[in-house]
Formats: sequence, C-alpha cells, structure tokens
Amino acid sequence: MNDLNYVLLSGNLTRDPEVTYISPQAVLCSFSIAVNRSYSDKKPPERKPEDWKTKTSFINIESWGNVAESCARHLSKGRGVRVVGRLNQTRWTTDGMPRQKMVVIAEHVEFQPDRSKEPTVVDADEQAKLMSATEESPVEDTSPEEKVENVENQDVTSEEADS
Repeated sequence: MNDLNYVLLSGNLTRDPEVTYISPQAVLCSFSIAVNRSYSDKKPPERKPEDWKTKTSFINIESWGNVAESCARHLSKGRGVRVVGRLNQTRWTTDGMPRQKMVVIAEHVEFQPDRSKEPTVVDADEQAKLMSATEESPVEDTSPEEKVENVENQDVTSEEADS
C-alpha cells in the first residue's frame, strides 16, 4: 500500500519571504502563512452568525528551485497564496533534548491577486496600441521579470521548474 503525503493550504503570508542560496543551482525560499478555520459549537437550528469562531494556524513553508525564485520575486507579507505540497519533519537533539520541526515543502504555489497594488486601467486606445505592437513584433525583447510584473495570478509548479 502506498502512503499519502499531500497538503493543500490557502492563507496569507505572515512575513516577507526569506531567500537562501545554498549553491548557484539550489535556491530556498522560506515563508509562513496564516490559515483560518471557522467553526461553531452550536447545531444549525440554533446557530447564529455571532456563534462562529475562527481558529488560526501558522504554517511554515519551504520552496526550492524555480518555485522558490518565483515566490521570492512575487510574494510579500499579507499576500494570499494557495500551496500544494508535502509534509517534511526534521528531528534533532539540542542539549540532550529531542526537537522536531514540521514544514510544508511547496511543490505548487498559486499567487492570489495582490490587493496592495492599484489595478491598472487601460483605455481602449491604449489597449489597441498594445495589441498592434504585439502583432507587429513577434520577437519580444523584454525580460521574463518584466513579462510577469503585472500578472495578478501566477502559478508555478515543480513539474514546470524541472522542465
């Protein structure tokens, strides 16, 4: 029988991501998210809106490679994300006391719209200019960073990072 280690979380970053370059090929991006769960102790007939309570869990996330680079580039404190990954437990001993840490290794991160930025409004004339410029020049001379700069939702998966 195969074991299952699969995690799906949706929440907001509690701090800015921290990037560590292990080597030129290995990049680690660490961040944590707050995940809320609403519940009520009362059953539906007598349950009122004010009976709902919220419990918040704080989850540490690690991403590697291209996923880490995208997270470092696009995420900041307060930004919403959906993370798909697996649990990873690290154990060690400090001063004779056993310790452990559980983190989620992100294999896929979906960036939610950044609500801190003003939405860009483009009128019809400007949109037509942009469209005609794109059609006239099939060769793009913009960097990948410039291409994704105004993207509201960006998905990155470890499968894409490997290819």
